[in-house]
This record gives sequence, structure tokens and C-alpha cells, in this order.
Amino acid sequence: MTASASAKTADGPVKEPDAAGGLDRGVLVMAGVVVLGAVMAILDVTVVNVAINDLAREFNTSLATIQWVATGYTLALATVIPLTGWASARFGTKRLYMISIGLFVVGSTLAGLAWSAESLIVFRVLQGLGGGMIMPAAMTILSQAAGPQRVGQVMSIVGVPMLLGPILGPILGGYLVDDVSWRWIFFINLPIGIVALVLAARVLKKDEPKPAERLDFIGLILLSPGLASLIYGVAKGAEVKDFLKTEPLVFTVVGAVLVLGFVVRALTARNPLIDLRLLRRRPVVAASLTMMLFMVAFMGAMLLLPLYFQTVRGEGATTAGLLLAPQGLGAMVTMPIGGKLTDRIGPGRVVLVGVTVVVAAVGSFAAILEADSSYWTLAGVLFVMGLGMGMTMMPTMAAAIQTLVHDEVPRASTMLNIIQQVSASIGTAMISVLLANRITSELSEAGLATGGGGEIGSTEEVPPAVLERIAPPMADAFQHTYWYAVGLLALAFLPALLLPRRKPETGPTDAPMPMH
Repeated sequence: MTASASAKTADGPVKEPDAAGGLDRGVLVMAGVVVLGAVMAILDVTVVNVAINDLAREFNTSLATIQWVATGYTLALATVIPLTGWASARFGTKRLYMISIGLFVVGSTLAGLAWSAESLIVFRVLQGLGGGMIMPAAMTILSQAAGPQRVGQVMSIVGVPMLLGPILGPILGGYLVDDVSWRWIFFINLPIGIVALVLAARVLKKDEPKPAERLDFIGLILLSPGLASLIYGVAKGAEVKDFLKTEPLVFTVVGAVLVLGFVVRALTARNPLIDLRLLRRRPVVAASLTMMLFMVAFMGAMLLLPLYFQTVRGEGATTAGLLLAPQGLGAMVTMPIGGKLTDRIGPGRVVLVGVTVVVAAVGSFAAILEADSSYWTLAGVLFVMGLGMGMTMMPTMAAAIQTLVHDEVPRASTMLNIIQQVSASIGTAMISVLLANRITSELSEAGLATGGGGEIGSTEEVPPAVLERIAPPMADAFQHTYWYAVGLLALAFLPALLLPRRKPETGPTDAPMPMH
């Protein structure tokens, strides 16, 4: 979808000053198409989370190693997202959306054919490289079509994958792992991807690409390897419990230097890969910092509970998936409400309430999680956490985008998606390593063998007498790890206090969309 096509479908929304006005049929149809692709990419994250234990057992490897199936995917998303702005202008957003889905499906098929943990991680990286631009392309298409006065409602639609992922992902993943094969958690993307491609070809308007600015190759070769090296170094240092050992230290330092070089480049280049100059605006920098801290903690915390159900309670993947559904149901309640409130009263108040609710929920897990905690109690806490998530993630994105003129939206959505994916990678890697180390420590203190290296797997087939001995110290490890997430989430309050607390005003953000 080009700016020209967007203008045709968005003439009404751009002129409409009433933030409460509904989205027209054209925008809603486009939303249905682009959300289908985004659902596929995000569903894959939660589908894989519930399968982590089975993958570790299938390939006879440790949690610290197999977690790279999740971390490598989100990191690959982050490294390819910087190309979104340039690629949108060069090829058009419709072509970009369809190319991304095609590459994602190819990566999914290869992942389903993996023969080892290492090959699976490599194919997951390829899958992430293919699907990394799906969500920012979707955000750009819908944000430009609906206009700034209704960005909150648009973000609620884009947030549909965030709702469906926590509900359907664990259930679907659990069923496929338990009753079919772990390979089908990847093969399932093939039919979904084909449907998304057919609908996109029929519904989205024809692209009219404009001449693109030169791609910032220097920025690209600084940022992408820099992020990968930095996150790997930090995760490896946490894994070996020594950040000064040669391997983690070298990767961390090299990554930090490359990322710092990219920052300098982005602030001085005429057409940088990512326009960091947008961070000079208070709403953008506040939203970016809030998103970073929230995603590190929240995505790390999301990895814990399916592992708890399988390793401490001895449940299968299907049951674990069903037990996670209340979180998605909670988000389904508040996300549309949060979108409308964001347009009416501004995102600041909405996000502060959302973060407060999530902190309370994660803090509850840190306080009450035991080897025999009531499933009803845990379901209630998960539902509350979902309520908070629905009022936090998309309103935070809207806080930045509402203040921008039309041509700045793709650059801002690119930057925010990078922050989101990098933070998710860091959170997943950090929390999984902290959990593995804590389990080893707790079992050692209890005088129980650990197997070394933090290896954990499903205890579904463990004899009851053995499970009764190991469950309490393992539950203590999960409980202790949740406190790290609580601390990081609490820090998100600070930048959230700087988010706008009024609805967007007419003015620069209502600049007419350029016709090409």
C-alpha cells in the first residue's frame, strides 16, 4: 500500500477531527488482511514457547541452548526490521508485506524439517528474517490509512495478534506437540501464509513505489551484527555466570561498540537507517523507554509459566497451553477499551494503569507460586495480567505515533518495532538463563542431582515420588525468577510518567497525505 493508495482510503479519516469516530469499511477490510499475516508471525512465538521443553528433550539439549529457538527468532526480527522504511519506499508496502510472508513461510517449512537443535535455531533465524517486516508494514498501512486522530483504534486492531497469540498459541502448540508432532508447529504456517498472500493480492491496493533514498548500508552493517553480538554476549555471560570470561566479554564489547557506532551514524547521517532524531521528541523517547523496559520483563515472564506447568506440575503441553488462555482473554477485554481511551484522554493515563496492573499480577506470581498453587488462583492472576497487557502495549505505541506527521510514521513504527523485538530477545534470553541457574542452585541446596547446565524438561512421566521431592525447590526457583521481572516492570513507571496525558490535537499530525 503506497501513500497514494492510503490517501484514497483515508480521505475521510484524515479530515475527521472526532477521535471517537469509527473506522470506515475500507480500513477494516485492510486491517483484516494485514492482521492475518501478523497473527501468523506472532502466533509462532507463543506456539514455540509451550514446546520448549519437548524440543529440549527431542534434541537432548539444555534450556540455555534450546531457548535460542525463541531468542534467535526475535533477534532476527529485530535485525531485519531496520530495512522496513527503505523497503516500503522502494517496493511499496503491499509488495513488502507479501514478500515478508513468503519468506516467513519458507523459513517455517525449513524449521519443520530441522534435524538438530543447531539446525532448528538456524532455520528459526531465517524464519525471523523473513517475517520481521510483517508487523511494521501492517502498522504503516493502517496508521496512514486511518489518520492520526484514530491511531489508538488502529493500534487496537494491530494488537489483535497480541490477543490471539497468548490464547491460541499455547493451546495450538500444546495440541500439535502432544498429539501430532512438534514439526507441525512450523508446518501449520504454510496454509495460513498461502491464504494471507491470496487475500493481500486481492484486497490491498496496487503499489506505486516512489524513488527511494539510498539504503544506509553503513548503518545496516553496524546495527544488525551489533545487536546480535551484544545480546549473545549478555546471554552467554549470564549462562556461564561470568561476564568477564573471554567469549561473552568479546561478543558483548564488540556488540556494544558496533551499536554505539550506529548511534553516532544515525545522528549524523543525512538519511540514516533509523531516524534516532525522532527521540528528541518527549513522547517518542518516553514511549521507547517504556516499551523497552516493559517488553524485557513481560516477554521474559511469559516464558516462565508454561515451563512451570510442565516441569513443576508435570502437565503436558496441551494442558499447559489451556492453562495459559486466561491471559489472552484478559487482554481481549481491555485492548479495544484501551484504544478508545487513548484517543479520548491520551495514552499516558491508560499506560500507567496498565503497567500498575501488570506489576501487581507478576508480583503475585512472585509471592504465591508454589509447588501446589491452585490452578484457579493462577488463572485469575493470568487474567489480570492480560487486562494490564491490553492497556499497555498498543497505547504505548500510539503515544509515539500520534505526535508525528504522515511521512514520519513509517520511521517511527520501524524504530518502535526494533525496540520491541530486541527487548523481547533480551528478556527471553535473560530470564531463561536466570531460571536455569536458579533451578540448578535450588536442587543442589536440596541435595538433589541437577544433571548440570540447568537442563530441565517435562516431568509428565516422572514417578510421583520423585516429582514430590523435586517440585518444591523447582517452584522456589520459578518464584525467585519472577522477582527479576517485577523489578524491571517497576522501572517502566518512570518513562511512562512522561507519556502524553491528553488526546492528540489537530495540527501538524493532520498534515495531508502526499500524493505520488
